[in-house]
Amino acid sequence: MPGGQGQGEASGGAGTPGYPGAAHPAAGGGPTPPPPAHAPGGTPAAGTPSPGPAGPPGDGLRRYDPWGAVVPPAEEPAPRRAGDGRPRRGALIAGAVAIALTAGLIGGGVGVYLEREGQFSEVRLPQAAGSERASAEPGSIAGIAEAALPGVVTLHVRGGGSAGTGTGFVIDDRGHILTNAHVVRPAVGTHGSIQVTFNSGDTAGAEIVGQDAGYDLAVVKVTGVSGLTPLPLGDSDGVRVGDPVVAIGAPFDLAGTVTSGIISAVNRPITAGGEESDGSDISYVNALQTDAPINPGNSGGPLVDLDGRVIGINSAIRAPESAGAEGSQAGSVGLGFAIPINQGKDIAEQLINTGRATHPVIGVTLDLSYRGTGARVGTAAGNDSGNAVEPGGPGDLAGLREGDVITAVNGERVRSGDELIVKIRSHRPGDALVLTVQRDGEDLEVPVTLGEASGG
Repeated sequence: MPGGQGQGEASGGAGTPGYPGAAHPAAGGGPTPPPPAHAPGGTPAAGTPSPGPAGPPGDGLRRYDPWGAVVPPAEEPAPRRAGDGRPRRGALIAGAVAIALTAGLIGGGVGVYLEREGQFSEVRLPQAAGSERASAEPGSIAGIAEAALPGVVTLHVRGGGSAGTGTGFVIDDRGHILTNAHVVRPAVGTHGSIQVTFNSGDTAGAEIVGQDAGYDLAVVKVTGVSGLTPLPLGDSDGVRVGDPVVAIGAPFDLAGTVTSGIISAVNRPITAGGEESDGSDISYVNALQTDAPINPGNSGGPLVDLDGRVIGINSAIRAPESAGAEGSQAGSVGLGFAIPINQGKDIAEQLINTGRATHPVIGVTLDLSYRGTGARVGTAAGNDSGNAVEPGGPGDLAGLREGDVITAVNGERVRSGDELIVKIRSHRPGDALVLTVQRDGEDLEVPVTLGEASGG
């Protein structure tokens, strides 16, 4: 066949472009060129088609298709070497276990921390059970309060267009209660009333048995009340500076308030009251001074020692001059004063037995305007009230004269007229005293026996 193809051959030199498997006639129709050379090592030259893969056994000669695409022989995959490609399955499992363990440890640590910080539970604070507390020891503040409080009462007083609150304490099982005269003053008269509130909360009405403004003491009585707890009375003459004390009362109507302190001074002369124009409410007290906090409402309450015995009746406080302005009530600054219980006991017995109390007197009038040291016998300038020395009185019998200046009582210095009154009232009628008197530039010792005057 002219221009035919050589069976089983393919033409085209090396490097000649063309489609794989295309036949080209020889130039000039010359003889057929020799078979292409092969590269050393048996590798076909470039552009030489490689024979197809051998057929399966028994296939025999396979017909060659010169127009088919040359299919390179399939290469068998190289054997896998350890470490090539993806990790082994065991390595994956080991990694997963390690991650899980790490996460578990971290999560557990975070959980423990949050649990300790209370993030997963309510906070419960430790607390001692009430039953674990022992009874208060005698002589302790708690022990004193526990024993004394049942005998302390709060007084609510009304009358005369005014009202007030104070304190008192039971002194016998007959219902007698000792308090201050200024506490019950609003109830003096026909339309006054006194309500007593006990520590238990029970209440009862009370009547005034007697009161004395000069001593600032009063006794009231409740009836129809059983189970009273009288407080034991001590000896105020044996009190020393520095002795621990406890004050009980109702400051600002806060019933059952307990405060503590010490005795700051003894025989402290004070005067209190003076709200009445005639001075009838002025009291003269040779007081026990204490730094136990005492406030308005404490008046009439007990001042007790560490044995729980009453040694004083809380009566007055000293406040700064600026305090209490415009009707306000001043509070404690650590200067409290109590009537000694020895004097309180004597006056209480008189009030219960007779309804009134007596005062010791020397039978002279004092010039309270005198600014020198001591107490001057005489009347104030412009006051023609009569003789300064009562005729036939204790002072007259002792030889006192108008113009004498009394500077001491039983050797204790006297600085003013008020202080002389306080010292005289700390004694009883019939007591014998020695007065130191300045007269015409000389000091005289004048013995005197105290007389008696009715109080009110």
